[in-house]
Amino acid sequence: MTSTISPSELEAYQAIDSRMDRQQILEHTREHNVRFLRMQFTDLTGINKNIEVPASQFEKALDGEIQFDGSSVEGFTRIEESDMLLKPDHATYRIDPWVSVGHGGRDQGRVARLICDIYNPDETPFEGCPRLALQRMCARAAELGFVMNAGPEAEFFLFLQGAEGQATTETHDGAGYFDLAPMDLGEECRREIVIALEALGFEIEAAHHEVAPGQHEIDFKYGSALATADNLATFRFVVRRVARDMGLHATFMPKPLHGQNGSGMHVHQSLFREDGTNSFFDPDGEYDGISDTMRWYVGGLLKHARAFCAITNPLVNSYKRLVPGYEAPTDLAWSMRNRSPLIRVPARRAIGTRCELRMPDPTCNPYLAFTVMLAAGLDGVKNQIEPPPPVSANVYRMSARERSRLKIKSLPANLGEAVTALDKDEVMKDALGQHIFEHFVHAKRTEWQEYIATVHDWEVDRYLTTF
Repeated sequence: MTSTISPSELEAYQAIDSRMDRQQILEHTREHNVRFLRMQFTDLTGINKNIEVPASQFEKALDGEIQFDGSSVEGFTRIEESDMLLKPDHATYRIDPWVSVGHGGRDQGRVARLICDIYNPDETPFEGCPRLALQRMCARAAELGFVMNAGPEAEFFLFLQGAEGQATTETHDGAGYFDLAPMDLGEECRREIVIALEALGFEIEAAHHEVAPGQHEIDFKYGSALATADNLATFRFVVRRVARDMGLHATFMPKPLHGQNGSGMHVHQSLFREDGTNSFFDPDGEYDGISDTMRWYVGGLLKHARAFCAITNPLVNSYKRLVPGYEAPTDLAWSMRNRSPLIRVPARRAIGTRCELRMPDPTCNPYLAFTVMLAAGLDGVKNQIEPPPPVSANVYRMSARERSRLKIKSLPANLGEAVTALDKDEVMKDALGQHIFEHFVHAKRTEWQEYIATVHDWEVDRYLTTF
């Protein structure tokens, strides 16, 4: 059982300073009755994992001395090399916005969290840590004088639970885009999610119902790539936790319902200079205030999109969203404001100049997704990769002949095709590092082989009595 943070405590939690040192964090845990500390990290697929320690171990945890069995985590290491260390990023210290109440009404105290990097027992960085992979790519950007800023729009569905508490695909409402109560029955749940996120330091910009019944979106302010990836990992945890406590099941599955729009995660991105100016903006740029840097960045994204699609859209189910007719992009083109191609340039200029990559979905590992997007864009900038002219027409309505004439290629049709493209891309391999690259490709090839070897209900319904 849980209870939500009280309004009187909210201000204190929001005031947590990301520059707090080890001693200040220890003092804060005592002041706010923190009795457990969650050491959080993600596996290769982006699933949140944690080791929880009691107050007696807080000093050891803050010093990065907590060990865990890496052989039990997807894509980490072999059993004979299993001991791994959790090194916390002190800037990620937050207190959960819930009070845990145990059996018999026992107050279990507050739970705080720290997001961690994975290290080897000899204190060297573990090459299979997704968060460290993103930090390495951000360091490469810094060498070129850039900081990547990202703003994701992660969609999700809220479904009813069954009689036994199991997940269903029964929607809780019949609302559509921007509808409100009583059509939108998810309004109360969205508000509880927003309250929890604000307690964790998020700046929420908007929350609304999406196109499909039971589908929702909550947008938070953009930030640096690493901070935003951390926020995405936290966001997914909070959404599912709040939904569960309200008797609903939240899922980020890209296409849970046949015949309805799927859930995407459009990622707005830009490169800022060290002085805080936006390198994507040039008032004299060829395309309405777009700089050469931005144009080349877009060129890099388009060049490598078929390969990094395996990272940004990592499930068999991901490719059932990336089909014509449901507002998801399927073609490698870019546009000014036009929402049909893969990449869109929103209208805002100056500090707000950015490109919006529309293919990712919210099941991706955020650290790896930002790593490959940044690597692709930087490759475009370094090698001055020119994209084709922007497309003004609706790509969804173009014939195959029109797309061929404009040399518009398509995204991979399925996970197997995407993994094959990834395996051939040396820029992506270099960005991810040998360990992550090999383990990811192996895991996804295995997933694809399992899928195509399975006989599905559709096949039985279609062929059993016909042939």
